[in-house]
Amino acid sequence: MHHNLNISDPAFPGFLKSWRQRRRLSQLELSLQSGMSQRHISFLETGRSNPSRFAIAQLAEALEMPAAEVDAMLLSAGFAARSSRHGWDGDTQKAVDASIDHVLRGHAPFPAVSIDRIWNLVKANDPAKKFFSMAGARGDPNLLREILSPGQLRNRISNWEDTSRALIRMLELEVARRPHDKEAQALLIELVGLEGIAGLLEGPRPATNAPVLTIRFKIENAELEMFSLIATIGMSADAALDDLRLETLLPANDETRAWFHANFLS
Repeated sequence: MHHNLNISDPAFPGFLKSWRQRRRLSQLELSLQSGMSQRHISFLETGRSNPSRFAIAQLAEALEMPAAEVDAMLLSAGFAARSSRHGWDGDTQKAVDASIDHVLRGHAPFPAVSIDRIWNLVKANDPAKKFFSMAGARGDPNLLREILSPGQLRNRISNWEDTSRALIRMLELEVARRPHDKEAQALLIELVGLEGIAGLLEGPRPATNAPVLTIRFKIENAELEMFSLIATIGMSADAALDDLRLETLLPANDETRAWFHANFLS
């Protein structure tokens, strides 16, 4: 079942063990990858020893943990989160904001949005605002809830079954990537509970040979087919930066490209 979630032990020993098992590593293998003794790792997992910040940094690197999970591990051991300790300096904040704005503007006349890890809308370019308004969006700040909820927007997606499966799968992967993210877990449960979604996920999945899933919209008299590119900020050790996503919608055929040029170029 898609909505049965295994929430990891929030205490440090269980936290470490769950991540080691998630990576399918023995204590010896983690010892070799982290440069720590197997005995010390065993003591950390049983609670006989307490970790230092340096030990957590070694383990997190060896386990390839996302920034938010590193922060959660630090908090579980009684340390301040790395992100809250360092934060963003003013120049970094300005550079990131300017870069996001540049991508959003430059993607016109096609829709582009800035979102967080669970698709809460942060920014949208003008084509995105216009397109989703034309498609009947209700203005929900969460794009997953906006698309999956019954209503005009969902009705205008002709392949909404395949689209819904793909979107739920993306959120499931995010929950798996960050197992201590209770907000993502709660959203997944909420979305699976929406009308028509649970039955769709439990039913047989149609076979497809398509190399990429496209979303097909019916807007006025047009049949539009689009696919998305999602970008993240590379090599981020800060949870807030790691949280950012840029999603750009692109035309999957010449007819869709021509429609956006005709309607969204001023």
